[in-house]
Amino acid sequence: MFWLQLSIILIALCIGARIGGVVMGMVGGMGLAVLVFMFGLAPSSPPVDVMLIITSVVLAAAVLQAAGGMDYMVSVAEKILRKNPKHITFVAPLVSYIFTFMAGTGNVAFAILPVIAEVARESGVRPERPMSISVIASQQAITASPISAAMAALVAMLTPLGFGMGNIMLVCVPATLCGIMAGALYAHFHGKELSEDPEYLRRLAEGLVKPPASRCVVAVTKEAYWSVWLFLAGAVLIVLMGTIPSLRPDFVVADKVTKMSMTHVIEIVMLVVAGIMVMICKPKVSTIVTSSVFTAGMTGVICIYGLAWMGDTLVSAHLPYIKEMAQNYVHQYPWLFAVALFFVSALVLSQASTTRLLFPLAIALGIPPAAMIASWPAVNGYFLIPSYATLVAGVAFDSTGTTKIGKYVFNHSYIIPGFITSFVSIGVGFAIGYATL
Repeated sequence: MFWLQLSIILIALCIGARIGGVVMGMVGGMGLAVLVFMFGLAPSSPPVDVMLIITSVVLAAAVLQAAGGMDYMVSVAEKILRKNPKHITFVAPLVSYIFTFMAGTGNVAFAILPVIAEVARESGVRPERPMSISVIASQQAITASPISAAMAALVAMLTPLGFGMGNIMLVCVPATLCGIMAGALYAHFHGKELSEDPEYLRRLAEGLVKPPASRCVVAVTKEAYWSVWLFLAGAVLIVLMGTIPSLRPDFVVADKVTKMSMTHVIEIVMLVVAGIMVMICKPKVSTIVTSSVFTAGMTGVICIYGLAWMGDTLVSAHLPYIKEMAQNYVHQYPWLFAVALFFVSALVLSQASTTRLLFPLAIALGIPPAAMIASWPAVNGYFLIPSYATLVAGVAFDSTGTTKIGKYVFNHSYIIPGFITSFVSIGVGFAIGYATL
């Protein structure tokens, strides 16, 4: 019955991925209903802690956007890119990585990509080069950011095993940075020079390529400035409390002293930061819940609600069989977990949902924490099928036509930089993980 029930989950994932958005959560609930009412499986507990952590982080990021903090960060990014136009293939992915790392969301890439495309074209650099690896970098940074929804999900699951945010960042920050630099090195030499590219020359001759747009100077308010620093202060506080447990208070519960969990730390700190930003920066409150960050973040919460609950129910019901079937393989070849993460993420299109879906199984199978953390960058498999928003946006923003989705779909601009980045990130992660954890 396990394989029949697993096929139901896979069908639900395929249907949800085809429609997209909050429907992923809905089909998760539908699959759960089939497992419970048709097959009689006992439903597991819904992932409430992870959902609440993500909600608090998304709320703070949405306040940051409403206060103008995102616009301020983009203006800083533009200044950096324009100072180093000839090295944009290496500078742009670093900027994309850092800004996603700081904001905790890849949505910031939507504002940076048009700047990258314009600066590259003005400098005579083939835009595909920095655009392709910058999109990949914005995804990789999610698995390094202390305030991303995916990090919140992983911390909640690994903390009981004695591995906190500090351990995760120790592995994933250098691993993902090495990965994107390797991808950038490939991109730097990829394709013809812009002045020799036939598609660009055709568009130029037909007048399809517009002259560089005049830059619109965005007035940065002091409220936007302060919102960024308040948000970053919250992120730093979370990292400190995660890496130095003594900073967290102790409580006596049932005559037993317990340390405040990182789940509660993240929730409380982000709610406090959001509240302080509202009071000091005075954004229009109605714009908080209508911002793109809030919409995307809450979509992720709903997806996790349905998908993770469905997956947990199946795993809990068949754990002895799954252990017997897979334990020897995953212990002998722990990198197989990375393969599973990659292909599920390519289907689900959510690092947080993939994390919450597969890591409970990895923990139950006894995969070493070092291997789990090292494999984590594999959840950035979005680029395999070029349907995710930032990949499509990268093609749209490049008016020269060098960034493209090929005739056979998979032969697109992101595929090779994405695979190089993933392989290097995971390889470096295993090296660091087994040496330090």
